Amino acid sequence: MADLKIEFNEFHKKIVLTSAKKESLRKSRDAIRDRIRKFFLGTLEVEAPKFFGQGSYAMGTTVNPLDGEFDIDDGVYLQNLDKNDDSNWPNPETVHRWLVKATENHTNEKPTDKRTCVRVRYAGQYHVDLPAYAELNDAYMLAEKGAKGWHGSDAKAVTNWFKEEVKEQGDQLRRIVRYLKAWSDFQAGRRGKMPSGLILTVLAVQNMHKSERDDVSLANVALAISDSVNPIFYVYNPVDIDEVLTERLSDAQKSRFQEAISDLASDAADAIDTDDCEKASALWRQQFGDRFPAVKEKGKDSQKQEDVAKLIAAYVTKRPVKPWGYTS
Repeated sequence: MADLKIEFNEFHKKIVLTSAKKESLRKSRDAIRDRIRKFFLGTLEVEAPKFFGQGSYAMGTTVNPLDGEFDIDDGVYLQNLDKNDDSNWPNPETVHRWLVKATENHTNEKPTDKRTCVRVRYAGQYHVDLPAYAELNDAYMLAEKGAKGWHGSDAKAVTNWFKEEVKEQGDQLRRIVRYLKAWSDFQAGRRGKMPSGLILTVLAVQNMHKSERDDVSLANVALAISDSVNPIFYVYNPVDIDEVLTERLSDAQKSRFQEAISDLASDAADAIDTDDCEKASALWRQQFGDRFPAVKEKGKDSQKQEDVAKLIAAYVTKRPVKPWGYTS
């Protein structure tokens, strides 16, 4: 069994956010929060919103993307609306305009008014998505433009759900989610758009297999996910079983992911099974790209090197038949 612990550690260092980057993001997020507070207090002359970080940044699963730009989700929780009666609430379009006005000229690019949020973009670096919420009868409502309008959505609960899962299953879960997101990012460039980070996170939690080694854990998780999404691919919101997270995926997108995760499970299986570290790294590089370190073992003859080169170029389609290193 090839042991690529060092290579996985190096790969993880490449995809995880550094402390300096986290601090930079925190300062940018806080600056936007200050602008919004000042706008509500000074221009609208109403109570300022509260804020709650959500998504991958709040969960600690953000990865450095291949295109160099990633997102932060920061929920804006309005405090100026009646919590017991929504009859006088402004429509979501109005709320979005508030956030656009509040954040104008904060960066060199104009804020983007999207369907579920307002986006503030730091060109070539990252963007901050600002979904707006209000509380109604102890439930949180999202301001979504269009036909859905105000509707129930509790991003806080999702973030807290994941943090509790990490407490129970260990921090390896966060690393597995990061590996899956980095894998998805690379595969999207080859295959097309992949499922959201939230869908990948739910699948990782539901199929987590702990191991002393991250590569073994990931191989087992990939196999379990592949089995769970074939032949039917449904993923539900972990805090709201009435919401199907995969309902916005087309049949083609679902089929693409089913094929991709099956290939990951197969290559991961072969990488775990082989004693050849060079071959194992080539298999992982097929799935993660060249951010994963290449292993060049000494004493290999030219034919072996040629075989490895062919392995990198060709896709292995054989399915694994068992989990590796996992006991239930």
